[in-house]
Amino acid sequence: MNRLPRYKGFNLLGLFVPNMSYGFFEDDFKWMEEWEFNFARIPMNYKNWYVEGSPDIKEEILEMIDKVIVWGQKYGIHICLNIHGAPGYCVNEKTKQGYNLWKDEEPLELFVSYWQTFAKRYKGVSSKHLSFNLINEPRQFSQEEMTKENFVRVMTYTVEKIREIDKDRLIIIDGVDYGNEPVFELAKLGVAQSCRAYIPFELTHYRAEWVEGSDRFAEPSWPLVRENGEVVDREYLKRHYEKWAKLISLGVGVICGEGGAYKYTSHDVVLRWLSDVLDVLREFDIGIALWNLRGPFGIIDSERKDVEYEDFYGHRLDRKLLELLMRF
Repeated sequence: MNRLPRYKGFNLLGLFVPNMSYGFFEDDFKWMEEWEFNFARIPMNYKNWYVEGSPDIKEEILEMIDKVIVWGQKYGIHICLNIHGAPGYCVNEKTKQGYNLWKDEEPLELFVSYWQTFAKRYKGVSSKHLSFNLINEPRQFSQEEMTKENFVRVMTYTVEKIREIDKDRLIIIDGVDYGNEPVFELAKLGVAQSCRAYIPFELTHYRAEWVEGSDRFAEPSWPLVRENGEVVDREYLKRHYEKWAKLISLGVGVICGEGGAYKYTSHDVVLRWLSDVLDVLREFDIGIALWNLRGPFGIIDSERKDVEYEDFYGHRLDRKLLELLMRF
């Protein structure tokens, strides 16, 4: 039995883009409640609050997060804070020499200080309403950037420092290899782990501008047949998530913290693929947060060219995708 509820919801990106906070909208929480979603992950880049030479977080950013947590409680939405871009590591960037979260003291201590700030500020908020997802999508283990020992040490140290302040906070750690591989060495740490729903990558990130070579991917189908003849279908997905089910069997809570397909993949293909993903996750009792609510992976203003959108308070709503998610 999964120790986490089978959450379902969205990533909200008001603090995601570095040096450019867009803020958050109460309507998003209101709509999620009306549609019976119960989870919002908040991926954040530390550059939005960074103070040169200081471990402080800008007060206006903390007040923005305060508001999100209040809205979460008001509308019954669990809030999961995530540092997506951290000192010394971001999945979208190469680690700068001499400033590596996994190996260098300065970025690690800054990273920990941010989590301790959140721990102090929100100590009175129940883990039913708030969780901490420490770092987004660590890459594969390597001698150059991050060994398994580096990862286990940094995650264990950060958890310990949070628990010095708030021993009851629900903490979630992303799997490695971009969230695709569970880390069994952390199973006894008393934290949950997070997987992803971006398989097959050729389908979910077709023509994604930030992915080198994605413009050369073949137009996706579902099931998908790779050039080497390998078939990626529902059974393939099931085999992939069985390793996460094994983690659950060890008493570790699991959630799929991100998933979805970019706007250039055929809408029909996305719906058929996601239907299988959701079926498999449901079978293993694993919740999911779509990336994103508003935007090119989402249900609102996704800019897909092959969707019959519904006018929704001045926005364009993908009703078919919404209804699929609501059935989860």
